[in-house]
Amino acid sequence: MNAISRGLLALAALLLLGVFFKPLWKITLEAPQYPEGLGMLIWVNDITGENPHDLYNINLLNHYIGMKYIEPEKIPELKVMPFVFGFFVLLGLAGAATGSRKLLLLWVGLFVVFGILGLLDFYRWEYDYGHNLDPNAPLKIPGLAYQPPLIGCKTLLNMKACSFPAEGTYIALASLILGLAALMLSSLGGHKTEFTEAKT
Repeated sequence: MNAISRGLLALAALLLLGVFFKPLWKITLEAPQYPEGLGMLIWVNDITGENPHDLYNINLLNHYIGMKYIEPEKIPELKVMPFVFGFFVLLGLAGAATGSRKLLLLWVGLFVVFGILGLLDFYRWEYDYGHNLDPNAPLKIPGLAYQPPLIGCKTLLNMKACSFPAEGTYIALASLILGLAALMLSSLGGHKTEFTEAKT
């Protein structure tokens, strides 16, 4: 890799540290009984309410319609993701320090795979919460599921659920773009070197 590619990869790796300080995803609920709305933030290692009592109130609504309580300490992904992002930070810095194009390719490839698998797992998580309902729930409507959208808004009974990426996901996306730019520049640099050597 050339110096620019190494610098971009190092910047991409360090930028990923931002996901530890910003939420990755945000889900909001609007309902007549909560006119101000309820917000749920998904972090790399936790799930919290946007406001102090939002998660508690969301769990009350979930209980009413038969959805499982959202208990962050019982979600295995929240225990694994900090280590995954930490791995990408260290791998990116190692690639930048050594100038290894193989490590750069590995970083970009694994990052893309991780992103795809992460979205699929998030969809599975939403599907499980929205479809596997308690048959003894106070409110039962046969055939109705409460799965929120992966991205976008959806009306569920008298509630409007919206789901969108939050700042942490945009930080991760910016990091990937920097990594892709580093990969492209390293390729151009390699072709230029080969052309120069052949000409010489």
